[in-house]
Amino acid sequence: MQPRRDVFPHVLELNNQAGRRLGCAVYVVHDGADWLMIDVGYEDTVAEVIDIVRSVDLPLANCRYLVATHADADHVQGLAAAKALLPNAEVVGHPRTKAVLEQNDRITSYALIPAQGIDEPMPEVAFDRTIDEGDTLQVGSQTLTVWSTPGHTDGQLSFRMNDLLFSGDNIYRDGGVGNIDAHHGSELPAFIRSLERIRDCDAQWLLPSHGPIFRNDPAVLQGAIDRLKGYLHLSDFGTCAVDWPLLEEWDDELARGFDPERAK
Repeated sequence: MQPRRDVFPHVLELNNQAGRRLGCAVYVVHDGADWLMIDVGYEDTVAEVIDIVRSVDLPLANCRYLVATHADADHVQGLAAAKALLPNAEVVGHPRTKAVLEQNDRITSYALIPAQGIDEPMPEVAFDRTIDEGDTLQVGSQTLTVWSTPGHTDGQLSFRMNDLLFSGDNIYRDGGVGNIDAHHGSELPAFIRSLERIRDCDAQWLLPSHGPIFRNDPAVLQGAIDRLKGYLHLSDFGTCAVDWPLLEEWDDELARGFDPERAK
């Protein structure tokens, strides 16, 4: 057995437990012998993830939930393999995440991106139930409250536990956010609302799906919010924008005729 390197009481992060990067952050919330896992990562790391759980003396039969924050392949490609090893666990996630994975929608899940040569399998996995805003997951005396935080994807969830927020791909320590792509179910106005909710909450720590854990700093959140608000009116993210004022300026200039003296 290995000593548990809890990042907070009742919380393991398996990259931290291993002392090296395995993939996305894989969080284990435990109380007594019972535990749940938030995201499992790619299929080829599932065996190692389970070995780490074994090494810290958490019984595999006592996994209560396999939780999907959202449907991205780097978070959930290994769900089916994990479920096979942890048959007592319920697979849970947002209804939209369930639809993407059960329909094997590899484009929405980022398993298939032809332009970048990405063509990964997405093993189908059946969900035991769906969860959404206000639902709770219980592990012993520990309660996780479900937050719906869409924007990066339309099915992204976060989880509040005491002064911690498992915040998915909403925000990272450097102020970056999860990928914005209309094919992926991204929506800028929803993303902004999710970030504002995190900025204004009283959680002290954010536990993201990528990169290190960090303090909830309103300035970092506000920087991301301001950047995304700018994207609402620029061409940068195409169909995710709500408008493009430059086109109206162009219409006005076309009506007047081009004048080099007035051109910006």
